[in-house]
Parts: sequence; C-alpha cells; structure tokens
Amino acid sequence: MGKVYEALQWASSFFSEHKRDENAGELLLRFFLHMDRSTLLANLREELDQDVFFRFQDAVILHAEGKPVQYIMGFEEFYGRSFAVNEHVLIPRPETEELVLGAIQRIEELFGKNEVVDVVDVGTGSGAIALTLKLERPQLNVTASDISEAALRVASENAAHLSADVQFETGDLLQPFLEKGKKFAVVISNPPYIPLEDKRSMSVVVTDHEPHGALFAGEDGLDLYRRLAEELPFVLKEKALVGFEVGAGQSEAVTGLLQQALPTAKIETVYDINGKDRIVFATIGSVPDTAKRQNS
Repeated sequence: MGKVYEALQWASSFFSEHKRDENAGELLLRFFLHMDRSTLLANLREELDQDVFFRFQDAVILHAEGKPVQYIMGFEEFYGRSFAVNEHVLIPRPETEELVLGAIQRIEELFGKNEVVDVVDVGTGSGAIALTLKLERPQLNVTASDISEAALRVASENAAHLSADVQFETGDLLQPFLEKGKKFAVVISNPPYIPLEDKRSMSVVVTDHEPHGALFAGEDGLDLYRRLAEELPFVLKEKALVGFEVGAGQSEAVTGLLQQALPTAKIETVYDINGKDRIVFATIGSVPDTAKRQNS
C-alpha cells in the first residue's frame, strides 16, 4: 500500500484538487494510526497497513465531499480535553475557549474563588462550555440547557466521559427556568449568530453538515440575542455576570440590547486573538477596584 509519507502526499494532492485544507490528511492519518504528530513524523518511511490505508482513503474522500474532519473522527479538542461531536452539535471553536477563560476570570473577580455560584450555559451543544467551566472550577453549580434533545445526549455522554457533574435541562433558551422561577448568578451562551444571507458564501463543510439551528439566527444574526435580552432580567440574581460569544461586528448591537435589558450593568467587549470583537460581558454588582484586566 506504500509508505506513510506517500499516503500523506496523496491526501494533500486530493484535498488541494477539492479545495479543502491540505493539513486535514495529517489529522486523519494520525487518528487512524493512533499517533501524535511527532510519532507520525518519525514514521514517515514506514509501510502503511492495508486496512489502515483503506479506512484513511474513505475518510479523505468523505472530507473532500464536505464532511468535517471532526465528525469523521468523532471528537474535537477544547480547552485541553476531547469532546465527542456528531451532526447534532456544533463543532467547538478555539474562539469559544476565550469566552470560557474570560468567564472564569470575571466569576472569580465578582464572587471570589471559593463561593458556590449557580451558572447556566444556554444552548450547550456538545457541552464544551458547561463541562469546561465545571472541570476548571468544581465549586461552580453548572446547568446546561439546549432545545435539542439529540444535542443534550451528546453533552451528557461527554459529561459522563469527563466525570463532570453538570445538570441538564431541555428547553428553548431561558424558558424552562422562567417557568420554574429558577435564577442564576451567571448566564453564558454561544448562541447561533450567523445571518441567513451569509450561508451563500460559507463552506459546504459547515452549511451541509453542521446543524443549522446552531448556526443561523435570522436576517441579521441577532434573533437569539434579542430573545435572551428579553428573558435575562427575570432569571438573573442581584449580583450577576452575563457572557455572550458574538459574531464579528455584532458587539455594538448586542451591547445595545444588554444595556436596554440591564440598565445598571457594566458592559464590555473582548476582542479575540485575531482582533475581532468576539465576546460581550455584562456585570451587575460591584467588582473590587483591585480586579483589573486588559482586554486585547
């Protein structure tokens, strides 16, 4: 079947022809060989097992046709942990790690490092945000909600695999908590925020495979933020933190929605590693003057 480097060269050429990321071949072959990158590079001249090559070949063709590499492998890395993913959940993105990090920093500033704080992750998908918050700060009392029962099954499996003690709730945004009179000190969400018209210019790897309900939110992408802003005042405790991931260019509009809904809140925009406005935080209640950060 040839050597490892020959399989990689074939995949790279095949992906180039189909306008896919040529590096995907290395990710897939490492997956089938159960190797990290350094081990793969050390074995480039080794013969490739026939069964491994055929499975690798099938996966390369699937990705060339548009199926995301993460769905083929069945997982994605997030905050140093492996999360199972499938077509029912959005694939976690690196930018969302910045939302988690920023939320942890602000929770500790607002409530201290040891206080038990009720947190909800709205639209949890794979559970990446909720489970990471719980695993990084075990004293948090974390609930994860989603309108999709299929997504919650994935999140529950990830919680079991990672031994994260998180509660799950099925429902539309904050509705289940409004109905129960449940209040939270922290509301975190990475809701759908892509305008419908953007679908035409997006890769089929995303639009044909990832769940549309986790991607698109009306003509301007702000539909879910409008609804969340309406519901937030009724589920937040007197001292609270809200953290939203937003699409690039949406922070001003989301800030306006939060200012209207939460007049006393201090609202800030955080820019991601690429310099795009990516996160909006709203803080209600006093933060000690000694707690200062610099937003990049």
